[in-house]
Amino acid sequence: MSQLGWLYGSATEDVLTGLFIQGKGWRSAYCTPDPPAFLGCAPSGGPAIMIQQKRWATGLFEIIFFSQSPIIGTLFGKLQLRQCMAYLYIQLWALRSIFEVCYAILPAYCLITNSSFLPKANEPSMVIPASIFIVYNLYGLSEYVRANEPIKAWLNNQRMWRVNAMTAWLFGILSLQQKLLEISEIAFEVTKKDQRNEGDDTNNSNIGRFTFDDSPIFVPGTTILLLNLSSLFIGILDFKQGRDFEWGLGEVICIMWVLFIFWPFLKGLFAKGKYGIPATTILKSGALALLLVHLFKFTNKL
Repeated sequence: MSQLGWLYGSATEDVLTGLFIQGKGWRSAYCTPDPPAFLGCAPSGGPAIMIQQKRWATGLFEIIFFSQSPIIGTLFGKLQLRQCMAYLYIQLWALRSIFEVCYAILPAYCLITNSSFLPKANEPSMVIPASIFIVYNLYGLSEYVRANEPIKAWLNNQRMWRVNAMTAWLFGILSLQQKLLEISEIAFEVTKKDQRNEGDDTNNSNIGRFTFDDSPIFVPGTTILLLNLSSLFIGILDFKQGRDFEWGLGEVICIMWVLFIFWPFLKGLFAKGKYGIPATTILKSGALALLLVHLFKFTNKL
């Protein structure tokens, strides 16, 4: 047992421990006790959940680069291929952040540069991306309905998956890069769990409401929000002035979907206190969004 646990130096020692013992040939069992066990408090949103997600993304992703990687466990150990694929699915969370950010920026880029990446609404080929989008979301919603979960839970999870990917997971990649380059070690940042006392928020109006602080982890999300708002404003001006535009309804719907995902950030622009985005974060994000707008326009002229 001296080789298990935090002695690994990993921020996700539980996953690493599971990989170690399963690579030695231990068999797993799916445990579903009634009533449910292993439940506890967790951060509901804001800085705490971002720190937790960053720690998970960093710890899961770093395992791939070391001796306990599931790929090595499958090739040279007793880890089954299906187990390897299951581990890789969660360990590549952080890598998704790059693609999520690109997809969130792409429709804004199209409106700013007067271009398109989707077929026009009257073209038959538009059925393909529209069908994929609708079927994917309907299937996800059906899973929540079958689990007797409310639609609001599905909507909130849709938002948080995207928000976590474009903020916390992105910082997870940066943190791992610093470790691989031996610039700094990954610190285990302890998250504060929610502990509500009687009398707190007696009207229940702020339960589960997203909170912010001046951490840089909120800069990417705020930048993406401001960039999409700016592109929508530019698109409306082009439409009112009667200019010829290449973008269509598909790009506008994508921007509206991004704004829906970052709705807590949009409300945070106008809220105060811990429920509002700090002015320093808004200034940094505004400068980055403005820089991207000018960069897009400049590259379009080349």
